[in-house]
Amino acid sequence: MKIRHLLLPALLAFSAVSAMADDCAVTIDGNDSMQFDKKAIVVGKSCKKFTVTLTHSGKLAKNIMGHNWVLTKTEDSQAVATDGVGAGVDKNYLKAGDTRVIAATKVVGAGESTSVDVPLDKITKQGSYTFFCSFPGHIALMKGTFSLE
Repeated sequence: MKIRHLLLPALLAFSAVSAMADDCAVTIDGNDSMQFDKKAIVVGKSCKKFTVTLTHSGKLAKNIMGHNWVLTKTEDSQAVATDGVGAGVDKNYLKAGDTRVIAATKVVGAGESTSVDVPLDKITKQGSYTFFCSFPGHIALMKGTFSLE
């Protein structure tokens, strides 16, 4: 009983540190139903760096139901996705050298994960930004907003 009383404060302190470390990072999951588990990502104002980790909880391979995480200005999102179709899975369905892409992960399949650091100096508080999956057709369901607090 005494050990439990000593461990609980330690565990609570550890979880508080863990939550603070996660303020400048987010994990987003894609599945075989073409859905992200988040529709909005808000970056805390204290963040100097922000990392997005994409996981794929589905069962299908990346060439069948792959997902990536791409960030652009909202007005560029559909064009970037359309232009990337011809690039193919090996080039992550993104046109080479596309300057409209602010940040992007590689395409992952079932059980895989990948991360990307978002260059926050390219994001403004007043700007409108969209994240999406550029796998052909996925942008229709797999998109959300990205903003600064």
